[in-house]
Amino acid sequence: MPTIFVDADSCPVKEEIVEIASDFSIKVLFVASYNHVKNDFTYAEWKYVDIGKEAADLFIMNHAAKGDIAVTQDIGLASTLLPKGVYVLSPRGTLFEEKGILTALDLRFLSAKARRRGEYGKGPKPFISSDRERFVKELTNILSNLVEG
Repeated sequence: MPTIFVDADSCPVKEEIVEIASDFSIKVLFVASYNHVKNDFTYAEWKYVDIGKEAADLFIMNHAAKGDIAVTQDIGLASTLLPKGVYVLSPRGTLFEEKGILTALDLRFLSAKARRRGEYGKGPKPFISSDRERFVKELTNILSNLVEG
């Protein structure tokens, strides 16, 4: 059975992940830095990693395998997991795919370059209920296909 790895430091859909995963009897592993230690462990299993900027990403990269699912907003992490056969889903319900990941990486690079020049956009759009609904639908579809397959 697959495992759902969650880049948990800023994930707004933790409860939804646990609820859906329990319906399919799928293991969930939340990966977070020690800066984000939770006192409430009712969500599922938690793995805490060093405070370093990429520590959670490195843990997920090193432990996720073909057929697993990763939930992350990090396009860089997504780009390393897709070639391994990991399903990668954003908390907004966007399923990352290899055919579009290079474009996403290019846009991320251009945005970072603009920020270094002092050009700042509006930032990310607010997380809204339709994002949550899209996420629930997409994760349910992925797990349904994995369990049936």
